[in-house]
Amino acid sequence: MNYRNLGKAGIKVSELSFGAWVTFGNQLDYEVAKACFTAAHEEGVNFFDNAEAYADGQAEVVMGKVIRDLGLRREQLVISTKIFWGGSGPNDVGLSHKHIVEGLNNALRRLQMEYVDLVFCHRPDPSTPIEETVRAMDVVIKQGKAFYWGTSEWSAAEIMRADTIARQYNLTPPSMEQPQYNLFTRERVEKEYLPLYRDLGYGTTIFSPLASGQLTGKYLNGIPQNSRGSLEGYDWLKSQLTDEERNNKIRQLGNVAQDLGCTLSQLALAWCLCNPRVSTVITGASRPEQVKENMQALKTVPSLNTDVVQAIEEIMQNNPNE
Repeated sequence: MNYRNLGKAGIKVSELSFGAWVTFGNQLDYEVAKACFTAAHEEGVNFFDNAEAYADGQAEVVMGKVIRDLGLRREQLVISTKIFWGGSGPNDVGLSHKHIVEGLNNALRRLQMEYVDLVFCHRPDPSTPIEETVRAMDVVIKQGKAFYWGTSEWSAAEIMRADTIARQYNLTPPSMEQPQYNLFTRERVEKEYLPLYRDLGYGTTIFSPLASGQLTGKYLNGIPQNSRGSLEGYDWLKSQLTDEERNNKIRQLGNVAQDLGCTLSQLALAWCLCNPRVSTVITGASRPEQVKENMQALKTVPSLNTDVVQAIEEIMQNNPNE
């Protein structure tokens, strides 16, 4: 495993990390979740991503229990949570000062931890002034409940505004963004955020590198039972997974992967890692064998030379800078 700085910040995160979305406390039983976490940790993963919204908080409960049961030193780990969707009450959602403080306190209780390393604003909140959100994040940072704060799926303009407010009032500025990034979704990370890397030293903890599993190739012949696309509440995903234009590109990418002697998943993960603006690639898995397979993507990275990258570009035809 290799480790990268989170943008200009001093903290280092594993190039491949492990996320709790969908699987922890929702799709997996405890023992399988524990086995997946263990497999990732044994491969050198130190960053584990979570959120108050995942399985209505149960994902944090499961992760906290796994860490306790494994007897891991807290200092060895980089743990995150994300605040926005915390319940059904009028103040349980959003980025108000009240919800940020209470949401993080609740997350820490579920995780059985005194602090998280990273806390994200899970989405922008148009109903709360950005200044209020920045001030609340500064409070939890100075209380020692989190070390760094950042954003997820915010626009570059919103992030710049938050940074300007923080510097104007001598508050803690945001350090990182958690955007979606994969072979199909590139505009924001590769183009819109360029000023953030250049001017702010922003780091990225990218999610959905396999496009919700589509870049594994398992949806080429329909939606398998017990896959993410078959889960209740994921109807929005089915049209994407069965889109024939996307699947034709995936078939061509499969040929590239075959020539390189790797799986389609490993090719997609390695492609993300070739972007130096990516601090870490958040992976997910429902079996420890999947975790180990994903980690082998690190061996594929050196194979992505100029010719291979160009072949991928010719297949995708979606470079945002062309």
